[in-house]
Amino acid sequence: MLVDTDVLIWYMRGNDKARKVILKLTHPAVSLVTHMELVQGARNKEELAAIRRFFDIHVFTVFPVSEIIGQRALFLMEEWCLSHGLLMADALIAATALDHGLTVFTGNSKHYQFLPNISVSKFSP
Repeated sequence: MLVDTDVLIWYMRGNDKARKVILKLTHPAVSLVTHMELVQGARNKEELAAIRRFFDIHVFTVFPVSEIIGQRALFLMEEWCLSHGLLMADALIAATALDHGLTVFTGNSKHYQFLPNISVSKFSP
Protein backbone atom coordinates (compact mmCIF):
# COMPACT_ATOMS: atom_id res chain seq x y z
CA MET A 1 0.00 0.00 0.00
CA LEU A 2 1.38 3.40 -1.01
CA VAL A 3 0.09 5.90 1.55
CA ASP A 4 -0.74 9.32 0.14
CA THR A 5 0.25 12.55 1.86
CA ASP A 6 -3.25 13.45 3.06
CA VAL A 7 -3.60 10.24 5.09
CA LEU A 8 -0.32 10.94 6.88
CA ILE A 9 -1.47 14.50 7.58
CA TRP A 10 -4.66 13.14 9.15
CA TYR A 11 -2.56 10.81 11.28
CA MET A 12 -0.24 13.59 12.43
CA ARG A 13 -3.22 15.78 13.30
CA GLY A 14 -4.42 13.07 15.68
CA ASN A 15 -7.09 11.38 13.57
CA ASP A 16 -7.68 8.05 15.30
CA LYS A 17 -9.04 6.36 12.17
CA ALA A 18 -5.90 7.24 10.19
CA ARG A 19 -3.70 6.03 13.04
CA LYS A 20 -5.48 2.67 13.30
CA VAL A 21 -5.39 2.06 9.55
CA ILE A 22 -1.71 2.96 9.21
CA LEU A 23 -0.73 0.79 12.18
CA LYS A 24 -2.54 -2.19 10.61
CA LEU A 25 -0.64 -1.95 7.32
CA THR A 26 1.86 -4.79 6.96
CA HIS A 27 4.21 -3.13 4.46
CA PRO A 28 3.39 0.59 4.35
CA ALA A 29 5.20 2.66 1.77
CA VAL A 30 5.37 6.25 0.65
CA SER A 31 6.86 8.06 -2.27
CA LEU A 32 9.77 10.36 -1.48
CA VAL A 33 7.43 13.03 -2.87
CA THR A 34 5.04 12.43 0.03
CA HIS A 35 7.84 12.88 2.53
CA MET A 36 8.85 16.09 0.76
CA GLU A 37 5.24 17.38 0.75
CA LEU A 38 5.09 16.88 4.51
CA VAL A 39 8.33 18.79 4.98
CA GLN A 40 7.11 21.54 2.66
CA GLY A 41 3.95 21.89 4.76
CA ALA A 42 5.79 22.22 8.06
CA ARG A 43 5.08 25.64 9.54
CA ASN A 44 7.93 25.64 12.04
CA LYS A 45 10.87 23.66 13.44
CA GLU A 46 8.62 21.77 15.87
CA GLU A 47 6.45 20.44 13.04
CA LEU A 48 9.54 19.51 11.06
CA ALA A 49 10.86 17.62 14.11
CA ALA A 50 7.49 15.86 14.44
CA ILE A 51 7.75 14.68 10.82
CA ARG A 52 11.25 13.34 11.48
CA ARG A 53 10.02 11.54 14.61
CA PHE A 54 7.10 10.08 12.68
CA PHE A 55 9.42 8.50 10.11
CA ASP A 56 11.84 7.39 12.84
CA ILE A 57 9.05 5.60 14.72
CA HIS A 58 7.12 4.13 11.78
CA VAL A 59 8.81 1.82 9.33
CA PHE A 60 7.79 2.96 5.87
CA THR A 61 9.46 1.94 2.68
CA VAL A 62 10.31 5.24 1.01
CA PHE A 63 10.49 4.89 -2.76
CA PRO A 64 12.78 7.38 -4.51
CA VAL A 65 11.88 9.10 -7.75
CA SER A 66 13.74 7.02 -10.31
CA GLU A 67 14.22 7.94 -13.94
CA ILE A 68 11.48 5.48 -14.89
CA ILE A 69 9.06 6.98 -12.36
CA GLY A 70 9.90 10.48 -13.58
CA GLN A 71 9.28 9.53 -17.20
CA ARG A 72 6.02 7.78 -16.34
CA ALA A 73 4.89 10.82 -14.33
CA LEU A 74 5.70 13.08 -17.28
CA PHE A 75 3.60 10.87 -19.55
CA LEU A 76 0.72 11.03 -17.06
CA MET A 77 1.03 14.82 -16.89
CA GLU A 78 0.98 15.13 -20.68
CA GLU A 79 -2.11 12.92 -20.86
CA TRP A 80 -4.12 14.21 -17.89
CA CYS A 81 -2.91 17.65 -16.77
CA LEU A 82 -5.09 19.73 -19.07
CA SER A 83 -8.18 17.54 -19.06
CA HIS A 84 -8.26 16.58 -15.37
CA GLY A 85 -5.91 18.98 -13.60
CA LEU A 86 -3.36 16.32 -12.64
CA LEU A 87 -0.69 17.93 -10.48
CA MET A 88 3.00 17.08 -10.53
CA ALA A 89 3.15 15.57 -7.02
CA ASP A 90 0.11 13.36 -7.69
CA ALA A 91 1.59 12.26 -11.03
CA LEU A 92 4.83 11.26 -9.29
CA ILE A 93 2.96 9.41 -6.54
CA ALA A 94 0.78 7.64 -9.12
CA ALA A 95 3.83 6.72 -11.20
CA THR A 96 5.50 5.32 -8.08
CA ALA A 97 2.45 3.18 -7.33
CA LEU A 98 2.31 1.93 -10.91
CA ASP A 99 6.04 1.18 -11.00
CA HIS A 100 5.88 -0.88 -7.80
CA GLY A 101 2.46 -2.46 -8.37
CA LEU A 102 0.95 -0.80 -5.32
CA THR A 103 -2.45 0.61 -4.43
CA VAL A 104 -2.61 4.31 -3.56
CA PHE A 105 -4.26 4.77 -0.16
CA THR A 106 -5.75 8.25 -0.23
CA GLY A 107 -8.52 10.49 0.97
CA ASN A 108 -8.24 12.32 -2.35
CA SER A 109 -9.31 9.56 -4.71
CA LYS A 110 -10.50 12.18 -7.21
CA HIS A 111 -6.81 13.03 -7.81
CA TYR A 112 -6.21 9.51 -9.16
CA GLN A 113 -9.49 7.86 -10.18
CA PHE A 114 -9.31 8.92 -13.84
CA LEU A 115 -5.88 7.36 -14.35
CA PRO A 116 -5.91 4.03 -16.18
CA ASN A 117 -4.43 0.97 -14.47
CA ILE A 118 -4.15 2.67 -11.07
CA SER A 119 -5.51 0.95 -8.00
CA VAL A 120 -6.95 3.31 -5.37
CA SER A 121 -8.12 2.54 -1.85
CA LYS A 122 -10.23 5.34 -0.38
CA PHE A 123 -9.64 6.72 3.08
CA SER A 124 -12.43 8.60 4.80
CA PRO A 125 -11.49 10.49 7.95
